[in-house]
Amino acid sequence: MNLAECRKEIDRIDKQIVELYQKRMDVCVDVALDKIKTGKKILDADRERQKLDAISSMVEDDFKRHGAVELFTQIMASSRKFQYRIMEENGVTGRLPFIGVDTLDKENATVVYQGTEGAYSQLAMHRYFGEDVRSFHVDSFRDAMLTIAEGNADFGVLPIENSSAGIVSENYDLLLNFENYIVAEQIIDIDHCLLGLEGATEADIREVYSHEQALMQCSEYLDSHREFVRRSFPNTAMAARKVLEDGDITKAAIAGRQAARLYGLKILKESVNFSNRNSTRFIIVTNQKIYLKDAKKISICIELPHVSGALYQALSNFIYNDLNMNRIESRPIPDRPWEYRFFIDFEGNLSDAAVKNALTGIREQARNMKVFGNY
Repeated sequence: MNLAECRKEIDRIDKQIVELYQKRMDVCVDVALDKIKTGKKILDADRERQKLDAISSMVEDDFKRHGAVELFTQIMASSRKFQYRIMEENGVTGRLPFIGVDTLDKENATVVYQGTEGAYSQLAMHRYFGEDVRSFHVDSFRDAMLTIAEGNADFGVLPIENSSAGIVSENYDLLLNFENYIVAEQIIDIDHCLLGLEGATEADIREVYSHEQALMQCSEYLDSHREFVRRSFPNTAMAARKVLEDGDITKAAIAGRQAARLYGLKILKESVNFSNRNSTRFIIVTNQKIYLKDAKKISICIELPHVSGALYQALSNFIYNDLNMNRIESRPIPDRPWEYRFFIDFEGNLSDAAVKNALTGIREQARNMKVFGNY
C-alpha cells in the first residue's frame, strides 16, 4: 500500500477501536453498579494483573507485547476512573471529613508563630490576621505545631516554601506527624540585610548567624566573603537578637529590616539575598478539619507501592479529571531506603465532583494518603 492507502486503512481500524472502546466502557457501567451493590472496591489489583498476563500471552512479538500491555493498562485505568464517576453520581464515594466554612474567625483568634518578635513569620501573621491579633511565639516549628494540636492556639503561621531556596522540609514532615490542617496561605517578599552592632562595619564581620534557609538564599553574597563563618540559627530574628546580646562587632545576622529596627541594629549591607524577587510562602494551620468554601488549592501527601508506573498511575487521576497540578515534591521515607513520599498541590475544592473522583482514585492506588487542607 502507498501512504494514502495506509492512512485510510489506519482510519478504518481506529474507528473500530473507538467503537469497541465505547462498548467496553458501557459494560463498565454495569460493573460499577454491581460493585456498588456488593460493596466491592473498584480497584481489583489481582484481576488487573491476570488480565495483563492474558493480554501479554496473546502477542508473540516482544515490542508489540509491551505496547499491548501498556495500552490495556491505560484502558483499565480509564475504566476505573469512569467507575469512580458512577459511584459519585450514586452518592457512594463517601465524604471527606472536612467541613466547609464561610469565613475564619480572625478577630477572636489566638495565633502562634515560630521565632521571636521581628521574625518574618510575625510579618506574615500580621499581613493575614492584622496588627492587633492576639499572638505569641515559640522556639521551634515543632513547638508551634504542638501548640496548635493541643488547642493552646487557634492558628499557627509556618513557612513552607521559598522561591529561591525551595521547601522548608521540616514543616512538610510535621504536617504528617500532627493532625493539623492548612486553611490559608500568605506570601511575603523577603529582603535580607546584613545586620551588625552600631559602630561595626562589613569589614569587621567574621561570623554570620541566620536561619539555614536565609543562609541559602544569601549564598552568593556569603560566597564572596570567604572570611565569614556561617552559623545556622533557629530563626532570623533570633539571630539578630543574639548579635545584640553578644555585643561583639565581629558578629552579624542576616535578617529583615523589621528585625534591625526592633533590636536597634545597623544595616551593614542591604538586600544580600541573590534574587531580587525572593518571596516565602507561609501556611496558616489549625487543628480543625475545615476549609473555606471558596478555597481553590488542595495539598496532599501520598505513599505509593514501590513498583514501576505507580506514580504515573496516581497522577493520571488529575489528568482524567481535568485538574491542574501546581507542584510536586518528594521526601525520603525514614527506614525505607530509596522510597519516597510525594507532596502534591493541585487546584480544586473538596466539594467538586472532579476532586472527589481524583482523591478516591488516588486513595485506592496509594499505600497511604493524607489531605493537608484546602485553602
